[in-house]
Amino acid sequence: MSLKFVLLGHPVSHSMSPAIHQAAYDELGLAHRYELVDVPGEAALAAAIDALRRGEIAGANVTVPWKREALRLCDERADSARAVGAANVLLRDEQGRVVAHNTDVPALAEEIRRRVPAARRLVVIGNGGAALAAVAAGSLLSAESVSVTARRWSDSLPPREFAHGEEFSALGARLLAWPSGALAHASVARACREADVIVQATSAGLHGAEAGGALAAIIPWPQLSKSVLAYDVVYNPPETEFLRAAREHGLAHAHGLGMLVTQAALAVELWLGTKPAFEPLYAAASACLAARSRS
Repeated sequence: MSLKFVLLGHPVSHSMSPAIHQAAYDELGLAHRYELVDVPGEAALAAAIDALRRGEIAGANVTVPWKREALRLCDERADSARAVGAANVLLRDEQGRVVAHNTDVPALAEEIRRRVPAARRLVVIGNGGAALAAVAAGSLLSAESVSVTARRWSDSLPPREFAHGEEFSALGARLLAWPSGALAHASVARACREADVIVQATSAGLHGAEAGGALAAIIPWPQLSKSVLAYDVVYNPPETEFLRAAREHGLAHAHGLGMLVTQAALAVELWLGTKPAFEPLYAAASACLAARSRS
């Protein structure tokens, strides 16, 4: 029997998820299909979730801008989604209820653990959904401390007034003002010097977004431990300004393609009860990304 899985978002035409999920179904010997569904508004999102509730869709991924709204529209919320206030995987349980999950968090935790088995201190840059996932991943890694800074966090404001600061505080993160003043700059620099992992969790460097040079400039690269990992959630292009700086200073670094692949594999496991191997999915994603780079 062939089941239908979908990605809900707007826009979605750029997504590599069909290639990744097709590789998963091939690896598991299944004839399922995966389709992109452009969801231009909240009514369309609700209709798609109703289709899942009726069993017309076997499972769904959710991408921007609908991860928070999808969580609200679901019948049940797994702890993974509730913790960060966003859902990227929806499934239909035996009672016909739509259950929201978040596989971004464990995916990033796996990516970090693969490279830094004992990550005790993390620094996260950003205050959006990816940054929340990075902070929550720190909890899965049993990190001793997770510090967060974001461009909208002015050193003229108390942390309690930082945009989305309450959400990060609820996850146990330490909030640091953006290093525009001497004191804030010293705080961020100290956190980076003590870090095992620095996660760039904004769109800086992404094709079509800002280049990311200003963001990379806040990191005191020459002062960092040679064992630190610089991880960028952006994967297209494969090397951002942030990752280039890490490479030039001889530091371990990685882009976010592995996270994308791992969250997809975890979604398949939630839907089907079996987790596909990482390697064929990563190979499919890499080939898709390379083809786009050539076009």
